[in-house]
Amino acid sequence: MTREFQDEDTIDKRPPLDRWRADAILTPDRPVWGLEAIGRVLGLSRATVRRLAQDPRVPISKPEGAGSYFAWRSELITWLRTRSPDQR
Repeated sequence: MTREFQDEDTIDKRPPLDRWRADAILTPDRPVWGLEAIGRVLGLSRATVRRLAQDPRVPISKPEGAGSYFAWRSELITWLRTRSPDQR
Protein backbone atom coordinates (compact mmCIF):
# COMPACT_ATOMS: atom_id res chain seq x y z
CA MET A 1 0.00 0.00 0.00
CA THR A 2 1.44 3.36 -0.93
CA ARG A 3 1.61 6.34 1.38
CA GLU A 4 -1.12 8.10 -0.61
CA PHE A 5 -3.66 5.36 0.11
CA GLN A 6 -2.70 5.16 3.78
CA ASP A 7 -3.42 8.88 4.22
CA GLU A 8 -6.81 8.55 2.53
CA ASP A 9 -7.66 5.58 4.73
CA THR A 10 -6.79 7.60 7.85
CA ILE A 11 -8.96 10.51 6.70
CA ASP A 12 -11.93 8.20 6.18
CA LYS A 13 -11.71 7.02 9.81
CA ARG A 14 -12.02 10.49 11.29
CA PRO A 15 -15.43 11.58 12.58
CA PRO A 16 -17.34 13.94 10.29
CA LEU A 17 -16.78 17.65 10.73
CA ASP A 18 -19.97 18.87 12.37
CA ARG A 19 -20.69 22.33 13.74
CA TRP A 20 -19.36 21.44 17.21
CA ARG A 21 -16.06 20.06 15.97
CA ALA A 22 -15.67 23.02 13.61
CA ASP A 23 -16.30 25.41 16.49
CA ALA A 24 -13.71 23.69 18.66
CA ILE A 25 -11.14 23.72 15.85
CA LEU A 26 -11.74 27.23 14.53
CA THR A 27 -12.45 29.07 17.77
CA PRO A 28 -9.78 28.54 20.40
CA ASP A 29 -10.67 28.86 24.04
CA ARG A 30 -11.06 32.47 24.99
CA PRO A 31 -12.48 34.42 27.90
CA VAL A 32 -15.95 35.92 27.66
CA TRP A 33 -16.57 38.99 29.81
CA GLY A 34 -19.98 40.42 30.70
CA LEU A 35 -23.54 39.19 30.89
CA GLU A 36 -24.35 40.31 27.36
CA ALA A 37 -21.40 38.51 25.77
CA ILE A 38 -22.03 35.33 27.78
CA GLY A 39 -25.69 35.54 26.76
CA ARG A 40 -24.69 35.71 23.08
CA VAL A 41 -22.60 32.53 23.44
CA LEU A 42 -25.47 30.70 25.15
CA GLY A 43 -28.33 32.29 23.22
CA LEU A 44 -29.87 33.62 26.44
CA SER A 45 -30.91 36.99 27.85
CA ARG A 46 -28.82 38.99 30.32
CA ALA A 47 -31.37 38.32 33.06
CA THR A 48 -31.22 34.56 32.48
CA VAL A 49 -27.41 34.60 32.50
CA ARG A 50 -27.43 36.58 35.76
CA ARG A 51 -29.77 33.99 37.30
CA LEU A 52 -27.67 31.07 36.01
CA ALA A 53 -24.49 32.63 37.43
CA GLN A 54 -25.90 32.01 40.92
CA ASP A 55 -25.88 28.24 40.28
CA PRO A 56 -22.45 26.74 41.18
CA ARG A 57 -22.87 24.08 38.46
CA VAL A 58 -22.83 26.74 35.74
CA PRO A 59 -19.33 27.86 34.65
CA ILE A 60 -20.01 31.60 35.07
CA SER A 61 -18.29 33.57 37.80
CA LYS A 62 -17.80 37.10 38.98
CA PRO A 63 -14.18 37.44 40.13
CA GLU A 64 -13.74 39.35 43.35
CA GLY A 65 -13.04 42.99 42.58
CA ALA A 66 -14.19 42.65 38.99
CA GLY A 67 -17.23 44.54 37.84
CA SER A 68 -18.20 41.95 35.23
CA TYR A 69 -19.16 38.31 35.04
CA PHE A 70 -16.63 36.00 33.39
CA ALA A 71 -16.63 32.61 31.68
CA TRP A 72 -14.47 30.55 29.34
CA ARG A 73 -16.19 30.03 26.01
CA SER A 74 -15.25 26.33 25.85
CA GLU A 75 -16.69 25.69 29.32
CA LEU A 76 -19.95 27.41 28.38
CA ILE A 77 -20.26 25.31 25.22
CA THR A 78 -19.49 22.10 27.14
CA TRP A 79 -22.01 22.98 29.86
CA LEU A 80 -24.66 23.77 27.26
CA ARG A 81 -24.11 20.47 25.45
CA THR A 82 -24.26 18.36 28.60
CA ARG A 83 -27.60 19.70 29.81
CA SER A 84 -30.50 17.31 29.48
CA PRO A 85 -33.33 18.25 27.08
CA ASP A 86 -35.70 19.13 29.94
CA GLN A 87 -33.16 21.67 31.26
CA ARG A 88 -32.92 23.56 27.96
